[in-house]
Amino acid sequence: MIRVLLVDDHAVMRAGFRMILEAAGDIEVVGEAGDGVAAIAAASTLHPDVICMDVQMPDMDGLEATRRIVADEAITAAVVIVTTFDRDDYLFQALAAGASGFLLKNAGPEELTHAVRVAHDGDALLAPAVTRRVIERFASAPAPTTDPAPAASLPRTAETAPAPAVELTDRETEVLRLLAQAMSNGEIAQTLFIGEATVKTHVSNVLQKLGARDRVAAVVYAHRHGLT
Repeated sequence: MIRVLLVDDHAVMRAGFRMILEAAGDIEVVGEAGDGVAAIAAASTLHPDVICMDVQMPDMDGLEATRRIVADEAITAAVVIVTTFDRDDYLFQALAAGASGFLLKNAGPEELTHAVRVAHDGDALLAPAVTRRVIERFASAPAPTTDPAPAASLPRTAETAPAPAVELTDRETEVLRLLAQAMSNGEIAQTLFIGEATVKTHVSNVLQKLGARDRVAAVVYAHRHGLT
């Protein structure tokens, strides 16, 4: 079972999300919170696998709560931002805060359950609509300088993109190229005729060698260094 924490200041919204997720069969909602402060406390005690986080909330918004949750090494949950507002500033601030996904509240029930599952598997940021917007903005950006960009304009994943001297094996390079095409682990496995567990190992090795926090950082690296 995938353990989920719901964070939203509207109880009706949380109830709706709970009904959708628990109907999936493989997802359990282990707790709810109505603001960022309560979210941090619940994440520390309930140890969820995935946190569905609203942005606009009283006391502490979802972006600040995400920053604190991601910075806490004792919390291993992936955070998926679920918001009403399709705004680029929210998207990029969420990525800078360390979120592993971004979903709009008008998404269908299947999209919500899919987002939770892929976040649990580490694939959340490869949702094509979001990934393309990130790549379009950052793949063509100048190489990072010693002056860090504001969190609102540059995700942490891209701001620490490594130099192109990283040595990858031929297979790891193949996997990185396919990651840059927004493929999931399953799709990469089918393309390369290898097992999905083997793909996960290659992806893990690629992220470690690149010093990348997540898959989007690897995708941005691939685009910046001509691997697409």
